[in-house]
Amino acid sequence: MFDVLVYLYENYWRPDACPEHGQLTRKLTSVGFESEEIEDALSWLDGVAAAAEARVGDQQQDSIRVYTATELEHLGEQSIGFITFLESAGVLPPPMREMVIDRASAIAGGPLDLEDLKIIVLMVFWSLGEEPDALILDELFVDEADRLIH
Repeated sequence: MFDVLVYLYENYWRPDACPEHGQLTRKLTSVGFESEEIEDALSWLDGVAAAAEARVGDQQQDSIRVYTATELEHLGEQSIGFITFLESAGVLPPPMREMVIDRASAIAGGPLDLEDLKIIVLMVFWSLGEEPDALILDELFVDEADRLIH
């Protein structure tokens, strides 16, 4: 599923640039994706769209997130640490944080792999038509082992 999401991000500059589901499914199938992963990805994206419409706008900009035991187990320490990092950097306001947690919770299994969480964060930005700044894109795309320390 995550490969399909990355493909969509790389090939469609905004969600509204994507064709309707039937045509998009045919396109993704012709590129070589399996029908099950296409279906999972499109269903997951529908959830992002629903969350974006709701936009969980009741949180104050200074709200604090307390994770439930289930969320702690499902997300894992690394993912929660990354979400906290993005919040403290000022790039993930509470409504977007809640979208990320909602969509991460929609993924079966756990704890969630940090690389998968990064794709989720990227897709939340994408679904809202927002471009993360260059430093955040660097955090989302560059493997920690490949970073140069100056």
